[in-house]
Amino acid sequence: MSIDNLKAALPDYAKDTKLNLGSVTTTSSLTDQQLWGAALACAMATRSAQVIAEVAGEAAGNLSAEAFKAAKAAASIMAMNNVYYRATHLIGDEQYSTMPAKLRMTVIGNPGVDKVDFELWCLAVSAVNGCGRCLESHEQVLRGAGMPREQIQEALRIAAVINATAATLEAEAALVTV
Repeated sequence: MSIDNLKAALPDYAKDTKLNLGSVTTTSSLTDQQLWGAALACAMATRSAQVIAEVAGEAAGNLSAEAFKAAKAAASIMAMNNVYYRATHLIGDEQYSTMPAKLRMTVIGNPGVDKVDFELWCLAVSAVNGCGRCLESHEQVLRGAGMPREQIQEALRIAAVINATAATLEAEAALVTV
């Protein structure tokens, strides 16, 4: 299971996605843990079984067991938080943002890996899930911890390319049945 398998599975019309998938996984200035944690968390956010399996296979060789688990936790917690915080924002009534969420989120405070890495993964998943409020919050934490914008942008690029890969492969699978 690997990124190369995903690249091989992409159709010719998705050449840019294929090239970008190779680029974001081989030319990053992020640490291996940041890169592969973001890729795994984003793959899980896409819900594509094929993308999850291939990325997880490669991520397993680049992440410790703790980091692998934490990346999965980032995908899980943000699946909940992105829905909640996007909804409270989109309603347009700021009173909702002052109300306690009453959702358990202890993993954010104790993720089992460096908090900056976990925040980066949460930001990347929030990009996949389209939650502006969570993107703003995690970006502020990352910038406050001294992470350069260029590295935050890399996590966003990973999110975009993993999402495009999943969308393309899922669409192709659906077209086969037509």
